[in-house]
Amino acid sequence: MKATSPGASAPAGMLLAAFACVLVGASFTANSVLGDYPYAGGQALRYGLACLLLLPLVGRGAAAPLRALTPRQWGRLAAVAGVGMVGFNLSVIAAERTAEPAVPGVFVGCAPVVVAVLFPLLSRRRPARPVVYGALLVAVGAFTVQGWGRTDAAGLGWSVAALVGEVGFAVLAVPVLRPLGPRLLSATVAGLAAIESTIAGLVLDGADFVRVPTGEEALALGWQAAVVTVVGFICWYMGMQRIGAERATLFSGLIPVAAALTAPLVGTGAYGPAQAAGSLLVGAGVALGSGAFRARRAARRIAERELVGTP
Repeated sequence: MKATSPGASAPAGMLLAAFACVLVGASFTANSVLGDYPYAGGQALRYGLACLLLLPLVGRGAAAPLRALTPRQWGRLAAVAGVGMVGFNLSVIAAERTAEPAVPGVFVGCAPVVVAVLFPLLSRRRPARPVVYGALLVAVGAFTVQGWGRTDAAGLGWSVAALVGEVGFAVLAVPVLRPLGPRLLSATVAGLAAIESTIAGLVLDGADFVRVPTGEEALALGWQAAVVTVVGFICWYMGMQRIGAERATLFSGLIPVAAALTAPLVGTGAYGPAQAAGSLLVGAGVALGSGAFRARRAARRIAERELVGTP
């Protein structure tokens, strides 16, 4: 899939990608409530409920595009669910057992840099310099927002795995986005993630992999399923469809910013000068890499030509 050139759909794509990443960042607050809930069972409930909520949105005739998929495309979908969803969340949780949360957060904040370089190379084209420079600013901004914490070799290893999951969620989905569309793609990977989580739970925890959640846990799981997965995934893939994977991934720098902004609401953090400075760097990197500055200059030139009557 080729990135859409800046035009009528580009601003909408930027807003959709930004909104999706803000929802993911805000969901970190919900994650703090689920610390005692079985991991695999929580993922199975979240993605299973999300799949059920997405099914009415895909409309009739959704089976035809799924039947037309090749085994290789089904393998990509399974990888998106296993690597970019279940594996990503498992890696973050495993990293935080021996490392402070900022450590996997910093690695995930490097995802825009990896995608800005890797995705064009996979497409046999040169990385765009503005996107790479913007991605570097986003990574530095994410580091500034979160800082660095204590860790060990295991924490670093799982943090790298979380980075791989974040990159895989964007890159692996590109070839199947066009034939399925954002809604059907979101429903399919959510269903696959629910199945994979259930299998992992049965293998790791047996019959105790799921239990009845408490009231707070049910609200957190409902938020993650209905808002983060259903709304967030559709917005993310719609945005990626309009502006391309490398530019859409720039907006993942908003995840730690949104997490830092919402953390004080539940008393799990503070938003100070470092977070404000990092937020500005992320915003500048997103604007540079997404082409917002170039689009604004082009619009200004067009307006000036219209004022003087120049064709």
